[in-house]
Amino acid sequence: MQLTNQSSILITGGTGSFGKKFVETVLQRFPNIHRLVIYSRDELKQYEMAQQFSDRDHPGLRYFLGDVRDRDRLTRACEQVEMVVHAAALKQVPAAEYNPMEFIHTNVMGAENVIQACMDAGVKRVVALSTDKAAAPVNLYGATKLCSDKLFVAANNVKGKRDLRFSVVRYGNVMGSRGSVIPFFLQQRHHGVLPITDPAMTRFNITLEEGVDLVLWALEQAQGGEILVPRLPSYRITDVATAIGPECEQPVVGIRPGEKIHEEMITTSDAYTTVDCGSHYAILPAGSNLPAYCEAMGGTPVPSGFSYNSGDNEHFLTVAELRQLIQSHVDQAFNVQLEPVS
Repeated sequence: MQLTNQSSILITGGTGSFGKKFVETVLQRFPNIHRLVIYSRDELKQYEMAQQFSDRDHPGLRYFLGDVRDRDRLTRACEQVEMVVHAAALKQVPAAEYNPMEFIHTNVMGAENVIQACMDAGVKRVVALSTDKAAAPVNLYGATKLCSDKLFVAANNVKGKRDLRFSVVRYGNVMGSRGSVIPFFLQQRHHGVLPITDPAMTRFNITLEEGVDLVLWALEQAQGGEILVPRLPSYRITDVATAIGPECEQPVVGIRPGEKIHEEMITTSDAYTTVDCGSHYAILPAGSNLPAYCEAMGGTPVPSGFSYNSGDNEHFLTVAELRQLIQSHVDQAFNVQLEPVS
């Protein structure tokens, strides 16, 4: 299914960091899109977003107040919609440990509500956003997103004869997203101290633009049932601190509850049903026809025992690369020439 000006799309969590970049990108490519529904629960964020993306300039825009916990409202919002991107979630790891049921209601039950609403409203393509923390989760946030992934993958088993595909996109930390380490370090560098959780810590990195492009590709090309994992570079937390504040102290404060030293997006247990498609991997459901998928998508099965881990990655961003990315994607006023990089 191709995206065109005649397409109709709904995005949950549409006023979040990803949602705003998704809407911006779609409107740039399809300025006269038939219908683009921004579904979220915060009226202030919708009001502020409407100042940037007005329905006067884009008549297909619709701002729908609603919560993914409300299945009836979701079903109404999905009417006359062909494609749904599910980006709504609670995602702060410490908050999940303290408020577990709130995360379960939104991330798990909300995912099931999206699935049921899409089946009831006649939606044809669904892409749900996941996280690296859903692979072998050690915190409640990751566990809820793993449950969400499983729900969307399994939904393909109960769609009946509907022309409907559910897929998942799983990627690492989004550079500059709210609550992430780079904006925190940019704020803290003026105090001369950048706290390091653990000197060995690594993370995958993806820009908002790259995340949006992957989701748009998945809406058009995903076969249904797969979890798509892009090839991404990693960074060392100490390199991020050096890139942002080379003169700052880096005291080690210890990892937070539920954190990992390295993030993993594909576990060795996933390897048996994982296909290498070049720019990305696809984790297929158990019992899938791997040869048929490889033929359709031009991929090859990964070797036995394969895993995809931020600590074992082939590509690590350098301090200089991090500075360039921060200026390009997070803060244009950031001075990338703080000091020479050896």
